[in-house]
Amino acid sequence: MQSWTEHPSGQKGGRTDRPEPGRPRQTRLEIHALSDRAGLPLTVGISAANTHDSHALKPLVNALPAIRSRRGPRRRKPVKLHADKAYDIPALRGWLRRRGIIPRIARKGIESGDKLGKHRWVIERTIAWLTGYRRLTVRYERKPSHFLAFLTLGAAITCYKKLAK
Repeated sequence: MQSWTEHPSGQKGGRTDRPEPGRPRQTRLEIHALSDRAGLPLTVGISAANTHDSHALKPLVNALPAIRSRRGPRRRKPVKLHADKAYDIPALRGWLRRRGIIPRIARKGIESGDKLGKHRWVIERTIAWLTGYRRLTVRYERKPSHFLAFLTLGAAITCYKKLAK
């Protein structure tokens, strides 16, 4: 059974967000990702759409795998982290500096997005690669853990395809 909104003129409108009777309401999810300079997804995560983006940064940075370098020992952290204005929180900047990561975060109300725009397209392309998989375009799963599993699988397949070239 579908729920329809009533237009003031008496005509039926579009569908509402209400689920069918007996079905639980799904929470809307947001995809978070950290990628390298080439756009390969290093870590992915999800959060509810009504939470602030900055809450997802610490778990993503902590989940980074060891980065293999051509020379020297493996690194556990990136040198720089580029982010948009949603992550402009002094506590996050301090946390990144304590970990030895240089934050390149656009400041709210001070910087325009032009300076970071040349780096931001990389993560936008990564998200486009991930949402190119049909299973990740529309959320079919009821449980967020299942969606996260498919997102992780999509990231692994993306890495395989790009590294196999």
